[in-house]
Amino acid sequence: MPYRWTTEPDAHVQELQLWPHNSLPQTGMAAVVLFTFTMILIPTLPLLGSVVLWGLLPFVLGAVWALYYALRRNRRARQIIEVLTLGPEDTTLTRTDANGAVQEWDCNRYWTQVTKYENEGPVPHYITLKGKGREVEIGAFLSEDERLALYDDLNRALNRRGGP
Repeated sequence: MPYRWTTEPDAHVQELQLWPHNSLPQTGMAAVVLFTFTMILIPTLPLLGSVVLWGLLPFVLGAVWALYYALRRNRRARQIIEVLTLGPEDTTLTRTDANGAVQEWDCNRYWTQVTKYENEGPVPHYITLKGKGREVEIGAFLSEDERLALYDDLNRALNRRGGP
C-alpha cells in the first residue's frame, strides 16, 4: 500500500503518510532506456559504414531522448506526499506537490468527518475530509481498493476521538 501509519495505533498523535505509486525505480528507468536504445540499434547494424546510418542516427537518438524525457517527467510528477496528523485535539492535512507547493488544512478532531463519494467524485470511491467549512480530498491518486482500505482506516482512527 502506498500509505502507512508512522505511529502506533494507541499513541496520542497519529500520522498517516500517503504517496502515489512509483512502479519504475531509477535503476529500472535506466534499464528501460538502455534496452530501448539497444533494440532500436539492432536493425541499424547492417547499415554500419554507410551514409544511411548517419541519416537514421538523429531519429534513433531523438526517440531514445523522448522516452527518457517522458519517464523523467512522469517520475517528477509523481512526487506527491500527503501527511495527515491526528492529534488529541486537532486534525491536520499537509499536501506537498511535485513542484514543492504546500497546501494545508486543519480542523478540530471532534468535528472532522470522512466522506466517501461512490461515483460523484473525479475517481470512484473518492475520499474527502470535512471540517471548518471546507472539504479537502485525500488519497485521490490511490487505486480503488486502496481508497476503500484508507476510508476504513480513517474512520477507525477518527472514531477513537483523541486518546485512549
